[in-house]
Amino acid sequence: MMKLAAQIRYHVYSNPRLAVSQLAAITTGMTLALIVCYCVYNLFLHPLRSFPGPKLWAMTRIPYTRNFFTGRGQWTVRELHARYGPFVRVAPDIVSVSHPDALNQLQGHRKGKPENPKDDVAYWQMKDNIVGANRQDHSRLRRVMSHGFSAQAMMEQQPMIQRYVDLLLQRLRENCHGGRNPLDVTQWYNWTTFDIVGDLAFGEPFDCLEQAKYHPWVSVIFESLLTMGNIGVLRRFEYVGRLLSRFLVPRALARKMQEHNALSAIKVEQRLGRQTDRPDLIGKMLSGSRKQGSEMSKDELVANAALLIIAGSETTAVLLSGATYLLGKHPHVLARLQEEIRSSFRSEEEIDFISTQKLPYLQAVLDESLRFYPPAVGALPRVIAPGGDHIVDRYVPGGTVVEILQWVLFHNPAYFHKPDEFHPERWLGDEGFKNDSLAGVTPFSVGPRNCIGKHLAYSEMRLIMARIVWNFDFALAPGMDDWYDRNWVYGPWIKPALGISFVPRAGKDTNKGDKPSI
Repeated sequence: MMKLAAQIRYHVYSNPRLAVSQLAAITTGMTLALIVCYCVYNLFLHPLRSFPGPKLWAMTRIPYTRNFFTGRGQWTVRELHARYGPFVRVAPDIVSVSHPDALNQLQGHRKGKPENPKDDVAYWQMKDNIVGANRQDHSRLRRVMSHGFSAQAMMEQQPMIQRYVDLLLQRLRENCHGGRNPLDVTQWYNWTTFDIVGDLAFGEPFDCLEQAKYHPWVSVIFESLLTMGNIGVLRRFEYVGRLLSRFLVPRALARKMQEHNALSAIKVEQRLGRQTDRPDLIGKMLSGSRKQGSEMSKDELVANAALLIIAGSETTAVLLSGATYLLGKHPHVLARLQEEIRSSFRSEEEIDFISTQKLPYLQAVLDESLRFYPPAVGALPRVIAPGGDHIVDRYVPGGTVVEILQWVLFHNPAYFHKPDEFHPERWLGDEGFKNDSLAGVTPFSVGPRNCIGKHLAYSEMRLIMARIVWNFDFALAPGMDDWYDRNWVYGPWIKPALGISFVPRAGKDTNKGDKPSI
């Protein structure tokens, strides 16, 4: 190739009148030759050449990128696994795995083995937070942040969370008109979880529930999530990724991520300026730093607060929306849940973090909703450590990006009976589902990097769902039967409006006392 280039230079300098068209033809020919060499190498010489998958996907990452931008990418990947098995090469250097043992082997505790690290391309903007930090920094940040998610901290935070649930129920009563006015619960759940996490993180809510509308910051957050997904997939084009993202991602959208981080920094400064002993997460992180003797930098404090706003709100709201839809779609499941909740308590005041842990059918409904409609719908890629690794008894070369799409795995008929049907009883020992690989349903991930807020998320979900079911009878509004099928995925779920008709229970249609004080 170098000899050919030298000959071309000599020819150009020897013939100053060489036509531009000839130069263009030579350049085009060389480019095509390089592309052909690249594709041939990926198909026949690459370390992943033995992994099954579509040949075109193995040659170039264009089909992989196009699949992401269709918004239906996970459905396509599921079809690929149905055709090729648990391992599918979905790009020259990316393997998708759909097997219940894979996540633990890829991300679990490795007992002296090096960690399969997070993929820098996917987590390019998260180096300062607990999700994207390297192994050493992650351990330090987790020790500090764990104080805000301990059992004691959760009990201290419960009264504040209960007040927002009180306000949610009040606002639903005020707006449902006895079931005549269907309400979009995707909004109401988002407003609730954003208010809760705003207070938990910064000591003040977004006032979404109070005003029954999104705070401007919330819109910034949604668009930031889209930006991260779009830029992340484009950055996989090594040399032109940044250029592509600059041209293909609207500047206004790209600025939203910067706005989110800037707003987080302002809120952190305001919170640090208030001397208070409130058990919010910033306070717990500061006290955790002192106890661990390992200070978090200001940048780390801001980055993790910004992360908590997203991770502590949107994921919970997604699950609650999905669970409400699935209950409305399956009235017999809703009836059984109503019976459990309404017969387990003498009054609504008994419904709290502790008591809802004793409701097995509620837990089964939430677990089945997490399987059916997992909030973490992205790939969460890892890079195989140098030297390679064995995943489900198959050697995967070092440097390979491995993706495990939760939705694809949780809907794999090889491991779950009737995977596209909603059956909470699969979690309660029903014989029909005895061969299901339920241990592989890990919506909060596994290993040393599993979700630090798992127990708080479960407590919130149980509390909100139990109190909704206690207070209301509800059903899907007309035209909502296909709500699930109208969801799209561009990094996060893109949820359409979900209309639900709420009817306050007899004797439960008056507000409890005064307006909740927030």
